[in-house]
Amino acid sequence: MPDSSATSFLEPLDGRAFAQLFQDAHTTRRWSDRPVPEALLQRAYDLAKLAPTSGNCQPLRVLFVRSPEAKEKLKPALMGSNVLQSMAAPVTAIFALDMEFYEHLPRLYPRDDARSWFAGKPEAIKGGAELNGDLQAGYFILAARALGLSCGPMGGFDRAKTDAAFFEGTDWGKTWRARFLCNLGYPGEGGTRPRDPRFSFDEACRIV
Repeated sequence: MPDSSATSFLEPLDGRAFAQLFQDAHTTRRWSDRPVPEALLQRAYDLAKLAPTSGNCQPLRVLFVRSPEAKEKLKPALMGSNVLQSMAAPVTAIFALDMEFYEHLPRLYPRDDARSWFAGKPEAIKGGAELNGDLQAGYFILAARALGLSCGPMGGFDRAKTDAAFFEGTDWGKTWRARFLCNLGYPGEGGTRPRDPRFSFDEACRIV
C-alpha cells in the first residue's frame, strides 16, 4: 500500500513561494537597520540541516557575526565594497567547514563505517567538506529566504584572517575553516539591483 503520509509533499508550491525563493529574490547589498532575531537564525538552520548531504556528513558550521565588536573583528578581512555591505548588515554569517566532520559519522551515519571513507584521506576530506558544506550553505540561503530574510552571499574576503580572528584559540573552532560569507537581514533603499542575465535551459542543459 502506498505511504499516504508522503503524498502531501508531492504537490508544487504556490506561485508566491516560488517568487519569494527565486523569482523575486535578489542578492542584497544595502541593508535596513531592522534587527534579525536570534530565534530566526536558529529556525533557518533547523530547516537547512534537514536537507541531504553525502552519508549525512553535515560539514557546515556557521558563525553568526552580529555584535559591533565582532563586526570590527571581521572588518580587516573584508575586501573592497564588502566592507560597507557587511558593516551595515544586521548579521554576517561565516559559512565554515569542519575539516574533521568525519569524526561525527559514527553518530550521524551509524548504519555503515562511514568514518573510514574519509579518515586519513586528505583529498576525500577536502572534497567531501567542500561539496557538502556548499550544498548546506545553499540550503541555508533558501531557508532564510523562506523565512523572509534577504541574503548577500559573497567571497571577497581573506579566509586566513577570518580563521585567525574567529576560530583560532576556541574549542569549537579548532577544526573550522571559513568558506564564504553571507550577509543576512532586510533590504534597505537601493539594496538590490536588476537581475543580471541567466543562461537559458537550452544553453545550460542537455537531456540524454
